[in-house]
Amino acid sequence: MPTCRAAYQGEEALERLLRKAGSPYGVSDLAALLAGVEAAPLGEDADAWMELVSATPSDALKAQLRAFRAAHSHASASAEPASPAARVAALRGELERRGLAGFVVPRADEHQGEYVPPRAERLAWLTGFTGSAGLAIVLRESAAVFVDGRYTLQVAQQTDPTLFTAQHLTEQPPEAWIAKHLTKGGKLGYDPWLHTPDGLESLRRAARKAGGELVACADNPLDAVWTDQPPAPIAPVRPHDVRFTGRESVDKRTTLGAKLAENGVDAAVLTAPDSLAWLLNVRGGDVPRTPLPLGFAILYADGAVDLFMDRRKFVPGLEAHLGNAVRVHAPQALGTALDSLGADKRHVLVDPSSAAAWIFDRLAGAGADIIRGNDPCALPKACKNSSEIDGTRAAHRRDGAAVTQFLAWLAERAADGRLTEIEAAEQLAEFRRKNELFRDFSFDTISGAGPNGAIVHYRATPASNRRIEPGQLYLVDSGAQYLDGTTDITRTLAIGTPTPEMRDRFTRVLKGHIALGNAHFPRGTTGSQLDALARSSLWSAGLDYDHGTGHGVGSYLGVHEGPHRISKVPNRVPLEVGMIVSNEPGYYKTGGYGIRIENLVTVVEAKVNGSDRPMLGFETLTLAPIDRNLVEPGLLTAAELDWLNAYHARVRATLTPLVDGPTATWLAGATAPIGT
Repeated sequence: MPTCRAAYQGEEALERLLRKAGSPYGVSDLAALLAGVEAAPLGEDADAWMELVSATPSDALKAQLRAFRAAHSHASASAEPASPAARVAALRGELERRGLAGFVVPRADEHQGEYVPPRAERLAWLTGFTGSAGLAIVLRESAAVFVDGRYTLQVAQQTDPTLFTAQHLTEQPPEAWIAKHLTKGGKLGYDPWLHTPDGLESLRRAARKAGGELVACADNPLDAVWTDQPPAPIAPVRPHDVRFTGRESVDKRTTLGAKLAENGVDAAVLTAPDSLAWLLNVRGGDVPRTPLPLGFAILYADGAVDLFMDRRKFVPGLEAHLGNAVRVHAPQALGTALDSLGADKRHVLVDPSSAAAWIFDRLAGAGADIIRGNDPCALPKACKNSSEIDGTRAAHRRDGAAVTQFLAWLAERAADGRLTEIEAAEQLAEFRRKNELFRDFSFDTISGAGPNGAIVHYRATPASNRRIEPGQLYLVDSGAQYLDGTTDITRTLAIGTPTPEMRDRFTRVLKGHIALGNAHFPRGTTGSQLDALARSSLWSAGLDYDHGTGHGVGSYLGVHEGPHRISKVPNRVPLEVGMIVSNEPGYYKTGGYGIRIENLVTVVEAKVNGSDRPMLGFETLTLAPIDRNLVEPGLLTAAELDWLNAYHARVRATLTPLVDGPTATWLAGATAPIGT
């Protein structure tokens, strides 16, 4: 990229360059395209969108497109944002106009994903809370925002207590609040695109308990008062090579279609973007940190697919990659397609835990036979094939080298107490960017020093940015998106000399990490049955942590992937060979420090002497040193010490050839055996 930005030469010059490049766009079309481009995450390659304009844009065209975008961005810059109080007042006014007593605002989009485009950040726009999960309810005289244990500190920092009462999602659930605060006869509105049928049932019961009613809104009243709401995002959708996916899309489609037919299902409605990406072997960029293309699809029993996605997102050649059996339609055509399924009395599979209530309402209204069941892509996507597992192993080796370079750098730089959380996160990012298969980060790095480390999903900002000083613990949770795999790793580091309490808590977390990583379990075991292994040492000291122990991870897809997990929350999905899941127990002392040790593991077959049934276990994928300075050897059993020393020996042997000399020297000391 040029070091200086070219001046915009005007529409005529740009029009000539577009014609010369054979672009389907004229200048008049570019503004609409750019509005969607601006509404998508910037990503690591700011010029990636240009492939939508021309397959091979010249340097001159690139320069003018950059200039055109800069001019367009400046012209469309929004005015000073309204205050939260003004936004709440505007929403209440709109609710009053519609005869609604209140409205439910979830942190969700039409696809129920963890990461949403700017257009769907309604909860953040209204309340100021930017966490990845939560819900607000606004009534005429009161309002509340509900979050889980990960965000209790963050919500208190980001929301105005005079506008919203902060509530714990499980200890003070929305249903109880609705039953107490909704007035008798009051109509509580919701957007059926932003809720699943499963999620609505408890809200409906709560409204009835209060003597009120839960009612669907034809359009979202919050959108009516969000005057500068961004449009739908437009980011390039590209083929994902079979050397990474391990299976051709046609194989996936025909296999799943045959299973639908076996079960008497004519079609399945797919609403999860990661299901579309996996099924069609494509990747996009419509949401932050996850290579997802937003859209919907209908998979038929013969393996054909109707895909509802904005064609403007397709890079040249994508439709050829999709093939003739994948028919592309505008997103707005989904309703008509659902109506046709109903008119033909088709048996249609839809997942009530992830599909929007709007889908169910439309199908039911059209007369379809709705079969409630799991997304047919979810389980095969979670059970990675050998190519995907080999890819993620390779990605973790390279990622481990980058993280180890960072840890060696940090050991040298942090001692003087001048390094900040943001500076550390930026340096870690630079080490990862050097990898040729690197495409993005898998989430915003959590870089927390001292008390900030106790905020489970902390994100350093200029206002919160702390120095990493001696006597503190520093927690860094980070990951990357590589073409061959997705990574997620947390390390907690002592800056200077840790206190005895810090060493005790860290070692208890480590014991839980080792217990889970070493587990052997029979086929059919769920993650919720294993969760206590990671907590036992903490429990014995009267301690615990308020988050799950493990989440599924995709293959160059979401860093959080279902349907499996390891958590106190019951889960009926057994762990199966090929699943990737995190192992991340922790401990958090509010106002003091946070501790978390996270590796990714994959489920493998295990050989257990004398076993009379098939057994499974875990293979650790993540490779990076665990801070020996925080380990209290006296708390570890001999077997636990053996595990730690063997893990460090593997880290050292694998990563030494991948790092520079000074880093290799540091690594040798950081992985030296303990207690031998």
